[in-house]
Amino acid sequence: MNTFQVQRQTSLLCTDKKDKPQRMTPSVFTQEMLQSSEERLENIREVHPPHILEHFSASSKTHPKMSFQVFPSELVFQNFTPFQTYTLPLILLNKGTVPQSVMLEKLNSKVFHVVGPENGSGKVASGLAATFTVSFTPQENKDYISNLHFETQRERFVVPVRAIGPRAILDFRDEVLLPVCHVKASTEKTHNVYNIGNSRAMFELRTQSPFSVTPSCGTLDVGESMQVTVFFQPMTVGSHQEDLVLHYHTGEDVYISLSGTCVELDLRFESDIVELKKTYIGLANTHTACLVNKNHFPLRFRWTVWPSQQDEDLGSFRESSILQRGDKEEEAPLPYESNPTAIHHLPLLSRSLQDHFPILSLGCMSLEPMEGEIYPKTTAQFHIVFKPKEARLYQHTIYCDITGHESRLPLIISGEGLGPKLQLNYNLMDIKNVFIGDKNRYEVQISNKGLIDAPFRFSSSDTTFGHYFSIRPTEGVVPPEAHQIVEVTFKSHTLGPFSEDLLLTVTGQPQPLTLTFRGCVICPTFNFDVWDLEFGDVAFGFPSTLTCTLFNTSFVPINFVLRVLGDGLGSPSVSGFRQVSDLSLKSWQGHTAQGVHERPVEFTVSPAAGSVSAMSDITIKRLVVKKK
Repeated sequence: MNTFQVQRQTSLLCTDKKDKPQRMTPSVFTQEMLQSSEERLENIREVHPPHILEHFSASSKTHPKMSFQVFPSELVFQNFTPFQTYTLPLILLNKGTVPQSVMLEKLNSKVFHVVGPENGSGKVASGLAATFTVSFTPQENKDYISNLHFETQRERFVVPVRAIGPRAILDFRDEVLLPVCHVKASTEKTHNVYNIGNSRAMFELRTQSPFSVTPSCGTLDVGESMQVTVFFQPMTVGSHQEDLVLHYHTGEDVYISLSGTCVELDLRFESDIVELKKTYIGLANTHTACLVNKNHFPLRFRWTVWPSQQDEDLGSFRESSILQRGDKEEEAPLPYESNPTAIHHLPLLSRSLQDHFPILSLGCMSLEPMEGEIYPKTTAQFHIVFKPKEARLYQHTIYCDITGHESRLPLIISGEGLGPKLQLNYNLMDIKNVFIGDKNRYEVQISNKGLIDAPFRFSSSDTTFGHYFSIRPTEGVVPPEAHQIVEVTFKSHTLGPFSEDLLLTVTGQPQPLTLTFRGCVICPTFNFDVWDLEFGDVAFGFPSTLTCTLFNTSFVPINFVLRVLGDGLGSPSVSGFRQVSDLSLKSWQGHTAQGVHERPVEFTVSPAAGSVSAMSDITIKRLVVKKK
């Protein structure tokens, strides 16, 4: 190196640069690997402080700035021939303000040799440089590595020296721009890569989503070529950029920039709300939802109940946890279950195969096909089958995960299940007053106004008056457009008003029909044909008899007991005729010993007790015998 070159490199040494990770592109790597050792040295544009092994003074520890700057930071020999000698200069610049000594430790190497400065002095003036000449005589065409240890008054540092043997060089481009891609679709670019180096290439290729590469590893002899394909499979709209890392088996990493743009298609359903026709339980109704593919390429789709991939992953994790606790022997998952992008990149399927895709089941609703492909310039028809099990409103939101649209397309499906339509000929029966113990019968007509059989069950409430109702039949089935007569019987043994609900439960209807009976349970009614009995003047000891009629005006028989209030509680009165004729009666008791003996019974009622049939009468005789 001449004086001018030394001065130029010395000016470069004055701009130290901190260590930073180097990202070598294919063009830079190729340029470096094809240069001679001298050309590589001349093309150096930056240097780094050498690695300090030891500090000798306290000031150097607190202020660790190097007293010498080294150029180059690493001495590299390359593209050499065995048994030939190559030399490169190593420059040490004194950055201090006073002269400093620098000493090279003995180098123990068979291929590397170092010759010190020409003046032979160990001291270097401030601002000047000491040049060491490093010679390299290889014995084989392979890598060599060594270290030069220098010692100054302040520190001890090391400068690496290495020789690069044969290297493989794959002529990748620095940047690969992928074609514009629709979201969830795939584009690719293939390159013919040659090994322009002087060694067999054993390499690995790796990158990150949304990019992928094939092959991921390989071997390529000198002068040969192979195809490398980069795939772009974006799941989000926008610009994407990642690095394709080319790792050689010799340790070098080369970075190729990958970039691509993802756009979204204008996809939508003709209507994102599907209102199904009202359908009777047990019957089925169908509806068709349409999605048009106006593009020149096919679109893959998959129906799911999850609004996003995150929700689906979380749901799948929960389901797998439950399955693992139950049955550990599970079938192998489908490709798209472990890789959400796989469904959009499967091979094209024939129309006949699509007809056998599984059905998305939502309980009472189902949709088919669950997954498949929409061919270019065609309209996909999705058949929705509604088969309700209960009479209620149903609503589900399902999502179509489709190529070309980042978010999943929602489809809201609603339908109403209809149960049997039974009607009562009346809902309220006011039976007003009913006699206790009387059996009352009522007929209720149940009509089926619907199109399906109506199984029913009649029941009364568990209350005091509810127990007095009996129903026949309690259950049955009413065919469409037919009716059923049900007999309701009420017989109460408790007095008082009541209001009871009889429940008609219909299979398939969430709420029962109510039939209300209300009224009041009363006692039987009766009356006499006269308000009073007028005996007039009655002679002492002479009997007098009057009659009256007791009418039962109710519909139930009544039992009665008759007595005269205020009558005596003693023995029955004896008539004068009997008193005279019956010698056993010695005295006329009751007329002189008032207060000493109980008063005799003067009134006799016949019959005194009995029963009167419903809506009948009985004659009552009343006899009086006065004793005073």
